[in-house]
Amino acid sequence: PPHYEKCTMRTLLTLIAVVAVGGHIVSCGNDAPPETAAIQHRERMPIMMSHGVSKVISDSGVNRYKMITEEWVMYDQTTPPRHDFLKGILLLRFDNRMQVDMQITADTAYWYDQNLWELRGRVYVNNEASQTSYRSEQLYWDMAKHEFYSNVWMHIVTPEREIQGNRFTSNENMTRYEVIRDKGSLPMPKEEKSQADTIRKT
Repeated sequence: PPHYEKCTMRTLLTLIAVVAVGGHIVSCGNDAPPETAAIQHRERMPIMMSHGVSKVISDSGVNRYKMITEEWVMYDQTTPPRHDFLKGILLLRFDNRMQVDMQITADTAYWYDQNLWELRGRVYVNNEASQTSYRSEQLYWDMAKHEFYSNVWMHIVTPEREIQGNRFTSNENMTRYEVIRDKGSLPMPKEEKSQADTIRKT
């Protein structure tokens, strides 16, 4: 039949071309799926990339946090799984009345296993409940343990005092914290410090 002759002619021409270049035999049909190179370094490939994101995060069915970011990149094959916010982030925490009681901003953020935040760059925390603000270039936030910590120079301002140091641990409300300054002196208030605060110098 004419169709058979055309197929045979195409196959013959293909075989001649293959022999000429030392390639592999191919069929005249179009049913075979195309071959692609195996994917390597799967952990470097994001599973999702979003732009202009405003997302509410729930805890036990209650809206507790909101994050706003220009770019959100999610990796599921890293150890642990990681979310990258390389163009900055704004995090808001809600109280039981759904009022914002804490704000966090950073130039860059990484969210490990949807629990541990690593905030970098111009990190700023403003806690409305305790009227406390915090600034540094790096801060970790463990959402499961409800605590902050860092090992870089930081500056915290409370209604009672203003403290600087290079090691910091605190609860989420920044009402109980420890500041360590390895060198130099700490400005201490004249009044006796409360039991809720711990300041240590080494």
